[in-house]
Amino acid sequence: MYFEKVQTIISENLDIEKERIHINARFKEDLDMDSIELMEVVMACEEEFSVEFPIENADSILTVQDAVNLINDMKK
Repeated sequence: MYFEKVQTIISENLDIEKERIHINARFKEDLDMDSIELMEVVMACEEEFSVEFPIENADSILTVQDAVNLINDMKK
């Protein structure tokens, strides 16, 4: 599962305690991320997992679970 790695990426890039980053955490509401910080996380995930998130899916990435699901789908 990709959750642990995504959790680490968020924690390291945005200096957020790992304990705050749960699978259902919403990026904006729960983790207080703005759109620039979210893009930083997306780019770090793309690099880490060698994937490219489709631009048309950008608005649908609202939670950590959404990001993990998208990575999982692209890695199949």
